[in-house]
Amino acid sequence: MKTALTELCQAIVHQPEMHCKWLNTLSLMENTGARKISASEHPVHVDLTMLKHAAEEFRHAFYLKKLIGRLDTNSCPTYAPEYLLAPRASRFYLHQLDIAVCRMLLQEDRIDRARMQKGAYLLVTYAIEVRADELYGTYQQALDGVQSRVNVKSIIAEEEGHLEEMQQLLQQFDPAWKTLADRACRLEEQLYNNWIEAVAAEVGHLADTPTTVQ
Repeated sequence: MKTALTELCQAIVHQPEMHCKWLNTLSLMENTGARKISASEHPVHVDLTMLKHAAEEFRHAFYLKKLIGRLDTNSCPTYAPEYLLAPRASRFYLHQLDIAVCRMLLQEDRIDRARMQKGAYLLVTYAIEVRADELYGTYQQALDGVQSRVNVKSIIAEEEGHLEEMQQLLQQFDPAWKTLADRACRLEEQLYNNWIEAVAAEVGHLADTPTTVQ
């Protein structure tokens, strides 16, 4: 799907209206991730890594939202469906992955329900960070290609740090973490493919009539 992502990003950066919705959609998904991290926190035993991760995801959501102003100051004021690309798929992407990973963990004899929430947080985050590395990297290449005023380099750097942190925490969580992580990534890939197809369907033929790039 990398070729599809490359083509999609190249089409989006040539369409200011679609570009604003793309940024807003990414902001929504970062915000959803931050809220899910906060919701999974233990009321007492919260470590510094989790707090840092939630704070950075919220900041990513804010930063992406703020970038919209570089394209159109009046565009996409909220996360209402009309301001998103593939709103349903985008809104439930993380929720569906979380459910799928929880079900996967419950099938593991060595993982009880008490550890499921922590394991789900680690595995879902790992799978999302692997995806973010590809998605933001490909998007940044498209931005560089048109010398856009928008850039996501700071997000790329922080997501790479998150991935390293998740690998370390997963090693502590389960000696067989790599097997579990690979399974989580396969579950994520199915949802990602559906999401990217839904987004591409909305962008559609608009890429055939490029307007002024900002």
